[in-house]
Amino acid sequence: MASLKTLKETIASLRKHALACPEAVEDHPWGEIAFKVKGKIFVASCLNEDEVWLNVSMKLPVSGTMALTLPFATPTPYGLGKHGWVTLRFNSGDEAPMDMLLEWMDESFRAVAPKRVVAKLEVPSAKSVRKKSV
Repeated sequence: MASLKTLKETIASLRKHALACPEAVEDHPWGEIAFKVKGKIFVASCLNEDEVWLNVSMKLPVSGTMALTLPFATPTPYGLGKHGWVTLRFNSGDEAPMDMLLEWMDESFRAVAPKRVVAKLEVPSAKSVRKKSV
């Protein structure tokens, strides 16, 4: 399990991974960080000013039940938890399970993005197709 030393580094890794998703954009509703695809949030996060804690919320229709067994996970408030959203809270000094978070981010993206956008994840690059046929 990979971990990062600071919450700021954790959010930077999450940002890099989110923005690598097809048609993903960063937005700042409510003063928080959100990653959206086609106007729909697939990850919302908040790093407090003192960098003492970080909350990350994702839609986890497949792994949500398992995620909620972990000590840092709770159903997302405002009624979102009943629709598969899970909030993960990390405090300064906690080890963030980055591999797991990145897998969950992919799951959330797939749950929220339109099927035609998700299909872009599956399309091999032209170079790899050419190499296989040679």
